[in-house]
Amino acid sequence: MEFRPCIDIHNGKVKQIVGGSLRDQGDEARENFVSKQDAAFYARFYRESGMRGGHVILLNKEGSEHYEATREQALLALQAWPGGLQVGGGIRTDNAEAYLEAGASHVIVTSYVFRDGKIDWERLRELTRAIGRERLVLDLSCRRKDDAYYIVTDRWQRFTDVMLSPAVFDNLAAYCAEFLIHAADVEGLSRGIERPLVKMLGDWEGIPVTYAGGIGTYEDLRELKELGRGRLNVTVGSALDLFGGPLNYKEIVKFVAQ
Repeated sequence: MEFRPCIDIHNGKVKQIVGGSLRDQGDEARENFVSKQDAAFYARFYRESGMRGGHVILLNKEGSEHYEATREQALLALQAWPGGLQVGGGIRTDNAEAYLEAGASHVIVTSYVFRDGKIDWERLRELTRAIGRERLVLDLSCRRKDDAYYIVTDRWQRFTDVMLSPAVFDNLAAYCAEFLIHAADVEGLSRGIERPLVKMLGDWEGIPVTYAGGIGTYEDLRELKELGRGRLNVTVGSALDLFGGPLNYKEIVKFVAQ
């Protein structure tokens, strides 16, 4: 189990938001925290503490009036910690290499390969051929529906027909190095993890998986470690003191490493 930091960027600002509140219409989101620091500040902080594998997420849709400011912040972060951060948000075959050249260790992809509600295997194979399986992270962020978890796209706003299961993990793992999974229904709420999802992820033995969503206390972390059988990496956002929350960064890193 490893701690994986995050830098979420919305409307050109580093923020922590309630995941289920994000809307493309008007670039709206319910905010938990808006930083006065830029994305490079956080990237340097993670670099100085030796924390690799964090993700930089662009939360604006390409074409939004705020997209370029958000993209600029993402590039500043990658330049500040070259090779130390992953980047996601609007990644496609035609721009993935540019983000890698800008300093990303991996690119994170969802909507491009989960389109029209299904897995686009041809796009996935194309992307893997273009940049290599070892530099691709698939974002399988999900929401609950009918007592199951379905992958959601377009900044967690649109359900696909793809239900998370060990078989889906097995099939997709052949094309990427890691999975990143936000439990979008609890993202930013700090009210506890999605237990059935965490248990399913912990029972699966495959490539590295990073879980995010709902962590607000050290008890949540203990539960994540237990249900996830110590196999899941973890991201803490709104509850982290770096983003105005109650949990101390150094203490979390230490706890996760135990």
